[in-house]
Formats: sequence, structure tokens, C-alpha cells
Amino acid sequence: MAHRIDEVAAVIDKDYAGRDPLLVGVLNGAVMTMADLCRAMKIHCHMDWMAVSSYGAGTRSSGVVRILKDLTTDIEDRDVLIVEDIIDTGLTLSYLVQNLRTRNPRSLEIMAMFRKPEAISAPVDVKYIGYDIPNEFVVGFGLDYAGRYRNLTDVATLAEHVYK
Repeated sequence: MAHRIDEVAAVIDKDYAGRDPLLVGVLNGAVMTMADLCRAMKIHCHMDWMAVSSYGAGTRSSGVVRILKDLTTDIEDRDVLIVEDIIDTGLTLSYLVQNLRTRNPRSLEIMAMFRKPEAISAPVDVKYIGYDIPNEFVVGFGLDYAGRYRNLTDVATLAEHVYK
């Protein structure tokens, strides 16, 4: 994954050359991606965090999005790059993008480490993607099931017997 993050970081460096982007990490899952991405970037950037939820302790999105922690940074007239761990249905991210657009950023783009194209039900325009993966419940590299397995260094499919 480190190689792919380096590749994505190089493209972001080029796209944001001469600018000072604000990376908005989506807690808790994006911690690993955000840390590795900002260390791989050569340009200066700022960081802030949001926590949103639509999962609870399940393996499927509830469809109800809640902001648990909001930004501490004013994003008006800022170049904002949302950093996500995974795009599943896209419902949470779609809500988040709509919310942040009301705050008048200069630009608003998305980087996701993982995307499940087969699961997407809400359109989201993702500019930077680490990997497209199958529509399976995965854990590791920040991805969790009920708060567990985030610390795995590899990404693995969660065995059904764990959650059934």
C-alpha cells in the first residue's frame, strides 16, 4: 500500500503545487491513510478532522449520517481535500460533500484509499483512488468492524462467522 500512497501523493503534489490544501480526514478509519498520505506529500498542507457515522456496529450502512465531530478550521476560500478510508455506498461521503460545499471552499476534492464500485448507490466524484476492491466487508489499515481490526497492517475480508 505504501507504493500506491506514494503514487497518489505525487499526483496530489502536482495538482496542488503552489497551493496550501487542507486535508480533512474522516475519523476514525482514515487515520492510517491520512498519516501515510501527508508524510508522502512534498507540498505543505494543513490537517483537520471530522467524524461522521452511518454504520454503528453493523456491516452495512444505516443510511442515516450523523456528524460526531466537526471541523475546527474555517474552510471558506480554502482548497479542501477530503481523505477517506473507504467508499462503500457513497451515502456518507455524499452527505459530507454537500455539507462542506455550504461552507464555500475554493475547491473540494476527495481521496479514498479504497472504493467498492459495485456497492455505490450515491454518486460521488472521487479524484484520487488508492484501490478499487470487491463488494466485501474488509478490515485492516484503519477499517474496522465494531471498533476492532483497525490496527491490522494488511486489508482482509471479514469472515462471515465473525458478524453472523
